[in-house]
Amino acid sequence: MEEGVRRWVVDISKWDPQSSDFSCALSLLPSRDHSSVTRFVKMEDRKRALVSRMLQYVLVHDVLQIPFPDIVIKRTLEGKPYLDYDIFGLRFPNFNFNVSHHGNYVAIASEPVCLAGVDIVSYDVPQGETITEFIQFFSSYFSSLEWDNIVNAGTSDDVLLEFYRYWSLKEAYVKAIGSGLTEGLNKVEFSHTRWTNISAKVNGKVMTEWRFWLFELGDRHCVSIARVHPKSAAMSYKTTLRKVDFTEDECNLGLHLPNVDIVKLGVEQLISVLQKAFDCKHRG
Repeated sequence: MEEGVRRWVVDISKWDPQSSDFSCALSLLPSRDHSSVTRFVKMEDRKRALVSRMLQYVLVHDVLQIPFPDIVIKRTLEGKPYLDYDIFGLRFPNFNFNVSHHGNYVAIASEPVCLAGVDIVSYDVPQGETITEFIQFFSSYFSSLEWDNIVNAGTSDDVLLEFYRYWSLKEAYVKAIGSGLTEGLNKVEFSHTRWTNISAKVNGKVMTEWRFWLFELGDRHCVSIARVHPKSAAMSYKTTLRKVDFTEDECNLGLHLPNVDIVKLGVEQLISVLQKAFDCKHRG
C-alpha cells in the first residue's frame, strides 16, 4: 500500500528550453492536454503547466504500470485532476493525486486510499504595497489565533513567511477535498510545533481524520500536504472515486501510512521517461 504514497517536486528554474524544445516536450503529451498548456501567454506559466501534466502521466505510469496511451486524466469542474480508471483493475482501492505549482516548483502528491491535497507557495515579497497591507487582505481567512501568530511572528519577513505557511496548509486542505472554495477557512484552525506535528480544528473540534505536513524546499518555497478520509470529498469529486465507504480498519490503514520523503526530479527526467514511451508506441 505504501507504494501508492508519492511526493515529487520539480524545480523548473534551471529549465530554459528553446521554442522547438518546448514544442517537442509538449508533443509527448496527448493532444487533448495541449490547450491546458498553450492557453497561457507567459513562458513561465506554460512551463509550470507542461511540467504539471508530465508529472501526472509519469506518476500514474510509475505507480500503476498503466501504459501511457491508456492513461486518461480528467478534471472536475473545480479543477481537481483525477484518473479515469473504469477499465483498469487497479491494485489500490482509491488511488488519487493532486498537483500544485508556484514560483520555481511544481509538485505532485498521491495516496492509495485517502484523498491527497498539495500546495506549493513561493515566499514572494509583495510589490507596490507593504507586507502588512498585503496580508491584511487575507485576514478573514484565518482564525484569531492564527492571525495573532502571523502578525507577531517577528520581523516583516518573518510575518510574511508565517502567513504563507498557514496559507499553504489551508490551500492543501481545500485541494484535498476538491471543493475549490475558500469560504469558511477562518473556521479551520491549524496548530503546530515549529511546523511539525501539525493538526487542525474546525469550529473548535479536532479533525481526527486528517493528516498534514509542511516541508521547506529551500529558495524561499514550501510545500504543504494534506491527507483525509474519502468521505470528506466534495460531491463533484466524490463521484470520480472508486470507493468512498471504507471500514474503520481500512480507513485507519490509509490514514496512518508513513509520509514518504520528497523526491526531487528534473524536467529532463520526465521528458526522458515520456520520450521512451513515445518511441515504443511508434515502434509498435
